[in-house]
Amino acid sequence: MLTIWGRPSSFNTQKVLWLADELSLDYKHIPAGGSFGGLDSPQFLAMNPHGHVPVIDDNGTVVWESHAILRYLAARYGKHQFWSDDPGVRARVEAWMDWAQTSLQPDFLLGVFWAFYRTPEHARNWEAIRAKVARCTEHFQLLDSILSDRPYLCGDIISLADIPAGTALYRYFELDIERPSVLNVRAWYRRLQAHPAYRTWVMRPFDELRGRLDP
Repeated sequence: MLTIWGRPSSFNTQKVLWLADELSLDYKHIPAGGSFGGLDSPQFLAMNPHGHVPVIDDNGTVVWESHAILRYLAARYGKHQFWSDDPGVRARVEAWMDWAQTSLQPDFLLGVFWAFYRTPEHARNWEAIRAKVARCTEHFQLLDSILSDRPYLCGDIISLADIPAGTALYRYFELDIERPSVLNVRAWYRRLQAHPAYRTWVMRPFDELRGRLDP
């Protein structure tokens, strides 16, 4: 059986659980990290020496790092919709995955969500936060332009391209921050909400993380 380790409030774990449900996989979810602990146990470190979630064990195949896990699950179980044998198709999808990880995620998840929401008010660096909010405005305006002629990032159906960036939408639209008018992004967000897996794993209250800097 496929086993997935990670706390449900973990942004990166949510990506994996979302895809697992999109693929209708039979899996066991073991909450780990944060208040659940367990990341420094010898058993966990034997799977991931970095001591981070998510981690999966698929009948003896252990994979860590969220995007490596997404690619693995898509390649093994998601042929056609979530994985293509055409390198050109895969490259377009993976470019959006890498962009989300190297541009959007550092600016939003670290620069805004961590620096603003997860940092106690007295310790916030408002100049840095405002700069990252402005960068996020640019990112979401870019997404808005891309989504002006398509329902999903790479075309007419959901793909791996939508998962890393799409996981950020719930927190982005729920935070009390300044946001641009991005009607196409909001329409994309509504389409993602039509997926039960998205509502189950991504649209989760995150009050437990307010002012909490520990992983």
